Order: sequence, then structure tokens, then C-alpha cells
Amino acid sequence: MPDIFKKLALHLDNLPAGFPATDTGVELRILKRLFTPEEARIAMGLTMRLESPATVAERLGRNTEELSVQLERMSKKGLLIRGGKGGRYRYMAAQFVVGIWEYHVNDLDENLIRDFNEYVPYLMKAQLTLKTQQLRVIPVSRSISAEMKIMPYEAAEEIIKSQSKILVAPCICRKEHRMMGAGCDSPLETCLIFGGSAFFYEENGIGRTVSQDEALKVLNTGMEAGLVLQPGNSIKPANICMCCGCCCQILKNLKAIDKPGRIVCSSYYAAVNAENCTACEACATRCQMDAITVAGTARVDLDKCIGCGLCVESCQSDAMHLVKKEGKDIWEPPRNVAETYINIARERGKI
Repeated sequence: MPDIFKKLALHLDNLPAGFPATDTGVELRILKRLFTPEEARIAMGLTMRLESPATVAERLGRNTEELSVQLERMSKKGLLIRGGKGGRYRYMAAQFVVGIWEYHVNDLDENLIRDFNEYVPYLMKAQLTLKTQQLRVIPVSRSISAEMKIMPYEAAEEIIKSQSKILVAPCICRKEHRMMGAGCDSPLETCLIFGGSAFFYEENGIGRTVSQDEALKVLNTGMEAGLVLQPGNSIKPANICMCCGCCCQILKNLKAIDKPGRIVCSSYYAAVNAENCTACEACATRCQMDAITVAGTARVDLDKCIGCGLCVESCQSDAMHLVKKEGKDIWEPPRNVAETYINIARERGKI
């Protein structure tokens, strides 16, 4: 029986985002908390393409009608992805992160959280070696000067205005930290989900559907709280996360490695006009990456700076500004989510 979870772990590791093995086996404990053995068998029969129950049933040698019920139940549990409307659904594999973990924001418990926090450094260590990350960093709007040329996919407001279906969900990182008596008091309802993903979240009772105007208010709340904007890493992202350096598992683990500023998918970095700097330390306080120190004047460690722009909008003396990178250092995101994961899979040697 335990072998089924090892097989499921290997299956998840063969998906683009990965699910690396550990010496402690904590990844298997997580899977046992989430999946029954039967659900594990079914999950291993799914691919990264939406498929009908009949197609999956043929692959697994199952009865289509019975499998349809099981697939729907598993999708409601957040163990796989469901697409379609009006009861005519298709199903595909869900990656562990971003995916299965986030879909469990409403049913976390302390044991699952402990296991996840033990496991996430292994997961992030594997993911942060890649050129293409699942999320990218874009600057907050108030840090962008009038003369800067910025693409629509680099502006959170423009991303939101291009959406017809938007949902706002709780941040699982801040929620799990609060459940364990840690974290911060930043807003919880800050994850914006778009398009088909928004329908999936809505049907699973995760978050609430909002209008474009409401989404822009959520965005403004997040920026006022000093949160880093991290949309999905494509020109047409499926989400925007708003992240703090104390709870966000990506930012926390980035800060634990050398030169995180060289790893993030971002086209900007912060710079200081020393003549204007009053050494007020507002920029250092605002920085979620501990990239700024103040000794007489502010100094930016470019190995740590991720170009979020929070220091710029907090500076009252116009001493901070964003600079756009040049040449090959400019990050041009993939066209869509599918291309993002194809790139990640290729970089991991999975295709």
C-alpha cells in the first residue's frame, strides 16, 4: 500500500513544477494526508491536458460512469483540476505548487502545515534553480515614473482590466502562518485569480467573485500594505499574488539563498539618488527582501533587490527610483501559462 504514494510522488515530480524526494519522507506524509490510495491511483492517470472522463477511464481501464463521479469528487477536494461548464467537465493533473497546496486553503490543519513547512525548502531549492519561475515580480504602479516605458503585462492594473472573470481568495501563506501563531497582520484576502482558474475556485468555494473595480480596490489595499506584486509568469497570467517577506514561501526561501535578485523574473531594480536621501529608513522598512541598508544614505544590494518598487513609493524625498534592466537581463514572460510550464519542464529535463 505505501508504494502507491511513492509512485504518486514520482508522478508529481514528473510534472513541470516538480515534487522532489527527501531523506525524511515528509513528501509522502503530505500525500497520505491529502489522498486516499484509490485517489492516488486515479491521479497518476492524469496528464497536464484537460481530458474527458472517458479518455481517462480508457487509460486506466475503469468504468467511465464510476470514474466520472470519482474525478468530480477529487476535483472538489482540490486534488486535480476541473475545466468546463454545465456539468460537461474535463479533468487534468494538478501540480503540488502552484496547485494542490493552494486549493486546500479552506481546510488546513496544524499537522499538514507542519509537514508543508518542513518540505517547502526542498521544493523551493529545486524550483529556484530554474530560469523560468512560476511567478514573476512587477513594480507597484506608484513606483513607475511617467517617462518609463512599461508593457501592459508589467502593470497590475492593466492585467486586471483585461479580465472578464476575477476572484479574490485568501493568501494561503499568511493563513497558515497565522494558524501557527506566526506571520504578520497584512491583509489576508489578496490573491486575485482570473479566467478558467477563477471558475474553478468559485465552484470549489474558495474565495469570492469580484468586479474589476473591486479587484482594483483589493490591489490598492495590497500595495498600501507594502506587498510585493507577483503575477503568474506569462503575458496572460492566471493570477496575481500579493506577498510579504515574512510569510510568502517564495520570498522567504529566496531570502535564504545567495543573490536572489539574480534569480527572480523581473525587469527592474532600485537605485538611490544620494543627494536627495535623508536617511529616514522608510525604504529599508518597506523592503520585503532586506535589500536596503541605510548608513548616511540608503544603499541597495542589487544581489537582493527584486525590482518590486515598494521602496520608491515609500520615499518622500524622491531619493529612490526604479531602473529598467537592459538587453538579455530584461525578463520577457512566456505568452501564456501553457508555454510557461513547457519552458519549466524543458529546463528540468522532463521534455
